[in-house]
Amino acid sequence: MPTATPTASSERLLSLDFMRGLIMVLLILESTGLYGHLNEYADGGPFQWFTIQLEHHPWHGLRFWDLIQPGFMFMAGTALALSLDKQWKKGVSWGQSFRKALKRSGWLFFWGVLDYAVRPHGLSFELWDVLTQLSFTLLVAFLIFRWSIKAQLIFSIGLLLLTEILYRCIHIPGFDQPFTDQHNFGNYIDTILMNKINKGGWVAINCIPTAAHTIWGAATGKLLLSDKPGAVKVRYMVIAGLACLTAGFLLDATNITPIIKRIATSSFVLASGGYCLLLLAVCYWWIDLRNHRKHLQFFTVVGMNSIFIYLFFEIVGDRWFTEYITAIASGLLKIVSAPAFVQTIISCLCVFALEWGICYFLYKKKIFFKL
Repeated sequence: MPTATPTASSERLLSLDFMRGLIMVLLILESTGLYGHLNEYADGGPFQWFTIQLEHHPWHGLRFWDLIQPGFMFMAGTALALSLDKQWKKGVSWGQSFRKALKRSGWLFFWGVLDYAVRPHGLSFELWDVLTQLSFTLLVAFLIFRWSIKAQLIFSIGLLLLTEILYRCIHIPGFDQPFTDQHNFGNYIDTILMNKINKGGWVAINCIPTAAHTIWGAATGKLLLSDKPGAVKVRYMVIAGLACLTAGFLLDATNITPIIKRIATSSFVLASGGYCLLLLAVCYWWIDLRNHRKHLQFFTVVGMNSIFIYLFFEIVGDRWFTEYITAIASGLLKIVSAPAFVQTIISCLCVFALEWGICYFLYKKKIFFKL
C-alpha cells in the first residue's frame, strides 16, 4: 500500500473529515433521542453497559460520550492549523487572519448563546453550549499559533494548572469544595455570569481547561503540515496520546484530581485529549497513509457541514423537526401494529435519515456553511 505523506496544500486530510463526520453522526443520532430509548430498553440487561456509554457520566468517571466534545474541540484546532497554513500561503496577513478569527469566534458565541436562549418560560442567557466554549478556545489557539509547539504545550499545561489553582485555592463560602457538584468555584462564577447554576453540574469556565484540547489540535495540525515522514507523525501522536492518558488516569487513580467531565478537571482534559490524539493517529495512518478511502462519504458529507447540521438539530430539530417527523413515522407504524419499541427506534432513524439527507443534498450542491 502507498505510504507517501500527503500535504495539506495538495489534498484534504480525509482522516480529519472522517473524524468530524463520525462525531457529527453520533451527535445527530443522540439528538433524535435514540440513545435514551436504547438505554431504557437495555435497563438491567446485558447490553446496558454499552448503552450507558452513550450518556455522560453523572460525575466522577469517564464514559465514551464524555469524549465527544473534546474530540469536537480538538479537531477544530487541527482544522484551524490547516486553514491558517492555507491563508498564509495565499499571502493573507496575520492581521487579516486575526480579524477573521475574531469574527468567527463572535458568531460561534452568538449561536451558542442563541441555542440556549429560547425556553418555554421565555428568554434565557446561558454559556454552557459547546459553541460558546469553542468561541473562546479557538481564539486562544489562534493567538498562540505562531509559537513553537513546545511553547504551546507549556501554555496549555499552564491553563490546567490555573484551573487547579482556581478550584483549590479560592475559598468562597458555599463554593469551597473543589470537586463537589453545585459547591465548586465554577458554580460560583456561573452565579456571577448568569445568576444561576446548572442543575447538571456544567460550568462556563470549562472553556479555560478545554482550551488545551483546541491548542493540542492546532499543534497536531502543525505536525501534520510538517515535512516529517508519515510514520514519524503517527509515532509522535501515539506517544503524546499515551502520555496524556497515563497522566490523566494517574491523577485520578492517586486521588489527586478526579476525572470529572462536567467541570473539565485537568485529569479529564488529559485523559480525553489522549484518546483524541490516538484516534486521529489511527485514522491518519489508515486513511491518509494507507489510502483506505472507500465508504467514507457517509461520514464526510456530514463533517463538511458540521456547524450547519449542529445548529439545525439543536435549534430546528429540538424545537420542531424531530417531534413532527416522529409523529408521522409513529402514526404510520401504528397502522401495521408495530410494537411500541419498534415505532420509537424507527422514528428516530427516520429523523436521522432526513437530517443526513439534508447534508448530502448540500454536499452534492457544493454548499458548505462556514463561520
